[in-house]
Amino acid sequence: MTSLREQWAAGNETLGFWLSVPSFVSAEIAARQPVDYVCIDTQHGVIDYPSAASMLQAIELAGGEPIVRVPWNEPGIIGKMLDAGVQGVVVPMVNTVAEAEAVVRACRYPPLGERSHGPVMAGMRTSDYAAGANDHVATIPMIETVTAVGNIDDILSVPGVDAIYVGPADLSLSLGLPPGNNDDRSEFTEALLTITAACRRHGVVPGIHATGALAERRVEQGFHMITVAGDLLSMRTHMAGELAAARGATSSGGPTSIY
Repeated sequence: MTSLREQWAAGNETLGFWLSVPSFVSAEIAARQPVDYVCIDTQHGVIDYPSAASMLQAIELAGGEPIVRVPWNEPGIIGKMLDAGVQGVVVPMVNTVAEAEAVVRACRYPPLGERSHGPVMAGMRTSDYAAGANDHVATIPMIETVTAVGNIDDILSVPGVDAIYVGPADLSLSLGLPPGNNDDRSEFTEALLTITAACRRHGVVPGIHATGALAERRVEQGFHMITVAGDLLSMRTHMAGELAAARGATSSGGPTSIY
């Protein structure tokens, strides 16, 4: 599969799925769709390291591009996830140049960073893994606060930042809005446009958490990495819809038997 960095270098828009449930089965189902990446969420999901490692294997088995959101900007867990074989790391709450530099150091081997060598799982899948890791791993700090938006040009100037990823819920909270996509509020839309304009200036890919219905609008706003669905929301929405349809079908005439 073409890597995210290769797709971005070609100017392609990339669409992805988000996984919060610790299941290699749902990971393989997601990766078997024609999607550009599958993100394993170890920050707000209920996924621990062994589960993430098995999900990563399932994504690769299905021919997908596995990336991960780590719990925090901490080099130990970033390195451990990279050693498992993820192809990109999404790092939450990056608000300053120093924090962005820390992300890059954790994701890159020397001399570009300070990542420790020990690709126990990644090295089994790729010969001479370390020789190409700096060129293939996508480094993706999250922009989620008013502070980060104010520092956006400085953050994007950090060498080694390949993309940024907007968390709409936290950005909205930082703006004094309810968590979520507040497209009816000018301050939310202006923040997104400020981010994408800065990304164009610096040649960094703008990414965002969204939905399928919002994808077209996000592309028009300049985003090139768009998460369009997640396992938890998809299950909840589908189950609620099926239950509503079932109750609606029987509410007027009462239950009937098919036998």
